[in-house]
Amino acid sequence: MNKDNFAFVIHPIDPRRDIGRKYPALAKLPVWLLELLSIFYPPVYLSEVTGIRSAHNGRALQGWLLACPLTPRLMISLPPAVVYHKIVQVGRLAERLGARLLGLGAFTSVAGDGGQTIARRLDIPVTTGDSYTVAMAVRAIRQAAYRMHLEMETETVAIVGAYGAIGRVCAQMLAPQSGRLLLIGRDQGRLAAVADEIQSATAASRQIELAADIERLSDAALIVTVTSAVDAVIEPQHLRPGAIVCDVARPRDVSRQVAEQRPDVLVIEGGMVRVPGPVDFGFDFGFPPGMAYACMAETMALALEGRYESYTLGKQIELARVLAIDKIAHTHGFTLGGFRSFERAIPEAEISAIYARALAGRASPGQQVAAASV
Repeated sequence: MNKDNFAFVIHPIDPRRDIGRKYPALAKLPVWLLELLSIFYPPVYLSEVTGIRSAHNGRALQGWLLACPLTPRLMISLPPAVVYHKIVQVGRLAERLGARLLGLGAFTSVAGDGGQTIARRLDIPVTTGDSYTVAMAVRAIRQAAYRMHLEMETETVAIVGAYGAIGRVCAQMLAPQSGRLLLIGRDQGRLAAVADEIQSATAASRQIELAADIERLSDAALIVTVTSAVDAVIEPQHLRPGAIVCDVARPRDVSRQVAEQRPDVLVIEGGMVRVPGPVDFGFDFGFPPGMAYACMAETMALALEGRYESYTLGKQIELARVLAIDKIAHTHGFTLGGFRSFERAIPEAEISAIYARALAGRASPGQQVAAASV
């Protein structure tokens, strides 16, 4: 066994689709029955991960993908003690495999207290991966702006849920490169505190506006949304043509109706991360070959760096840690590998088509017809 190793926890997002990847016969069962069974089902060993190799020093990394059977709905609705117990069971499996670091993926990282209870109950360190998730979300929206021919320095950038842990750090990172920063949230006092923090951290005065009304999103060309809402908060009518939305929230902040009704806006779920080396995950978790979630990449990068520690835990994220893990990951060869939207990769041709429709949407009625035929 490689002494440099990790384990990472995933779980079914779409029960029938994702459970069917491991157990095809179970995909035929109704969702209610799958969820009932998942409450009692033990942790699932999915695969061994091989081929990860640092671009910096050639260090090889071994890993394991493990599954917590619970669905997002169950993680939100079940008592926290039950959810903790299920995730800790997966962590115990990781310990038996010899893992030196456990990464929490998707809802396992946001359930309860953001991994703190899980870490206390295990003998190996735990990370949620949220620090690198923030770093890649910022990289992704910058790259998306370039692809959609937007100059971030002259545009309005909105942060929805700006006083939350992820939103606050995203606002701090994006403020220096935004023409105007729009902070949106219900608690205006907490928004004002974020604005003051940004102003005091930058030499020049930033143009920052505060808003409680989600309708103000129509002012923004670029949006990062990361609320703690249970239901979607961004609907088709809230977005202007050509807008880019980076939805980092779990559950998702952007309504699926946006994908169905607004082909002139680009919705991304942060960025896919290209893993260094000829990585073989040994299991199809829905990403193109060689790509990983940012939270998964944080776990890998820490292991390659030899930092076996609980790097990101709890509901607070430090800007210094975001910048540090971004540098560590970059050093070892992790890069932005493309975008995802509503659980699927977005091809380059689709981005070009969205841009063309956005131009048509901004044009006069006579010009719209011509732009639509591009």
